[in-house]
Amino acid sequence: MAREKELAPMVNWLYDLLLWIFSVLVDLFFREVHPRGSWKIPRRGPVIFVAAPHANQFVDPLILMRVIRREAHRRIAFLIAEKSMRRKFIGAAARAAGAVPVGRALDSTRPATGKIYLPDPTNDPTLIRGVGTKFETEAQIGGLLVLPTVHGTAANTEILEIHGDQELRLKKEFKGDVALRQLTGKPIEGDEKLEDGALEKAKEFEGISFKVAPKVDQSLVYDAVFQRLQAGGCVGIFPEGGSHDRTELLPLKAGVAIMALGSLAANPDSGLKIVPCGMNYFHAHKFRSRAVVEFGTPVEVPMELVELYKSGERREATRQLLETVYQALVAVTVTSPDYDTLMLIQAARRLYNPTNKKLPLPMIVELNRRLVKGYTHYKDDPRIINLKKSVNAYNKQLWLLGVRDHQVEYAKFSISKVVFTLLYRLGKLGVLAIGTLPGLVLFAPVFAASKIISIKKSREALAASTVKLQGRDVMATWKLLVAMAFAPSLYALYAIILTWWTYKNRVQGYVPEWVPLWFIPIPSIIFFISITFAALRFGETGMDIFKSLRPLVLSLNPTSANTLVKLRKRREVLSHEVTDVINKLGPEMFPDFDSARIIADPFRDGAFKEIGTPKSPSHPRSPYQDVRSATPPHKQSTNASIRGGASTSGHLPRNESFHDLGNIGLFASRPPSRSRSRSNSSGGGGFPVQSFSTINSKEGLDEVSKKIRGAMRERGKERRRKSESSGFDVGDSSGRQTPESLEDRKDV
Repeated sequence: MAREKELAPMVNWLYDLLLWIFSVLVDLFFREVHPRGSWKIPRRGPVIFVAAPHANQFVDPLILMRVIRREAHRRIAFLIAEKSMRRKFIGAAARAAGAVPVGRALDSTRPATGKIYLPDPTNDPTLIRGVGTKFETEAQIGGLLVLPTVHGTAANTEILEIHGDQELRLKKEFKGDVALRQLTGKPIEGDEKLEDGALEKAKEFEGISFKVAPKVDQSLVYDAVFQRLQAGGCVGIFPEGGSHDRTELLPLKAGVAIMALGSLAANPDSGLKIVPCGMNYFHAHKFRSRAVVEFGTPVEVPMELVELYKSGERREATRQLLETVYQALVAVTVTSPDYDTLMLIQAARRLYNPTNKKLPLPMIVELNRRLVKGYTHYKDDPRIINLKKSVNAYNKQLWLLGVRDHQVEYAKFSISKVVFTLLYRLGKLGVLAIGTLPGLVLFAPVFAASKIISIKKSREALAASTVKLQGRDVMATWKLLVAMAFAPSLYALYAIILTWWTYKNRVQGYVPEWVPLWFIPIPSIIFFISITFAALRFGETGMDIFKSLRPLVLSLNPTSANTLVKLRKRREVLSHEVTDVINKLGPEMFPDFDSARIIADPFRDGAFKEIGTPKSPSHPRSPYQDVRSATPPHKQSTNASIRGGASTSGHLPRNESFHDLGNIGLFASRPPSRSRSRSNSSGGGGFPVQSFSTINSKEGLDEVSKKIRGAMRERGKERRRKSESSGFDVGDSSGRQTPESLEDRKDV
């Protein structure tokens, strides 16, 4: 029997090669990419990875492909916009990686003739009439009717019927006051501020210009996805439909639900799972930023929904599954209603410090998520309202002084210490500048080109989008693409110049005569690249030092020193207020809340009764060996508590092993204290493990389970005793204090 032809073939060796090349760029662009909960990824069987928010156009799939390949040894075929496949380089790379092109109606919008209006918004909100329109030739049943963009959003809805050139009916009415105002020209009831003559203008309203988008046939897309899933492969999708730079999740498209239900309808025993992936960035578009990729508990599609889908109730089955997927994504992402709220939450997180400990990056993400949830629930509470005003005022004063929150502590330094620290850092900055300057000069054309082109592409994307706010979601992508295309050419040019110089006068006599010209290019390229990498590392450290100079100078200035001292005292008071409010309201929302530890002690009596085992197929790595979180795995709940575990094997996690470029001494992207897991427990605190005996009965399994629970309970008691005697609240599984990092002192 002939093998069925693949609709979106993947070349495995080419996939791995491209991923390795792009991984080098990702390591250079990001200071840290931290996986969390990767033990939840099924090691075999069909999987749909749903990732959100889609904040970094082509970078998001690269990071996800890299993490999943390293953590689970699996390859993903992503769904990619058809217009992106038309780009030469991106399209070729995507096809080699098995990407499935998806046509999007909004990518094909075009201006239409005439204007449209809503004749009866109250009794018949789906009826649209036109003035000078040509609906029969320009519009299409199943296509979209798109209104002009307002505040970064363009309302659109599907066309159900066309009754002629000047009348059509929509499948759903336009939602929102803005769209209603656009289609009627009338002020909406409840508007407090109306321009003079607004009512008169409404009476003269003749319609509004609009765009149309064609109907897109997605049957080939679904066929390609079903084919890969039936073969036991993985498919990746960003269900928001496109990249954006908003602080909240966009409404999810129905595609992911249709794919899952359609695949299970064809093969109910395939074991398909949906894995939610949270793409949590700290300044996603900036060079040397950080990211946490969090994997949630796999979603198993209920067979009731599959039967509902097969019986013809597809809309209801899709709606229910889509809601489940949305809630799973909310549990692994940090979302907020707007940018101001996000800034408020991050400021509150920095002020909330019940244990005076520096938190690892995944715990910062978790704390942000809980604070967002708590703020959303209690935002009308008078205590929260007053606290919000105080925190915003504190943030404003920081901005006026040009300092960061962690730098306020410099105000308590003595004059002698401030002078010594300032002189020491200036000297260190001078040394680093010498090391940075050569590479900076060599790489300056790439920096300039990537900056200019990324800004230009950002503006183009913003103009063409209906959901973007500033177009920042494409900036990191274009910085990487420009650097990848321009840097090799630039290094080759430098090599040619050096070769010519050697031919001309042996570089002023520094190159011996016995060195042949053909030998010059390759060593020179390696030399120039090494200088650039060294400049990157020196420059990164130098920028951190440079940013720390301003508060030291302010401390020496008599006019500002007193202000800084007052600000430090104000911060202490505000920190107590924030901590007190959180500690009072936190237990009401989170059962595992503990004011002394931020998260509950997992070794307390009864804690392990709630620990669940992932339902994914077995794999060699136990959830208790995940070294990427500060606490052991916890049962999945709506509270999205910290999950993960401590390693008892003492090995480096795969994303921090020596094959990473970022861990090569000079090019290390983190201090030495972060080269190992924060929860490493090697060296003590564990219990000896002997080879396992065969378990061939339920009684044997129960006996082993009792022994494990008893041993872990004893270990927890020992840990608490050590913690109480040493005064530490957060430590690793051996009772030692978790290493602190200079990076955690910075604002992210």
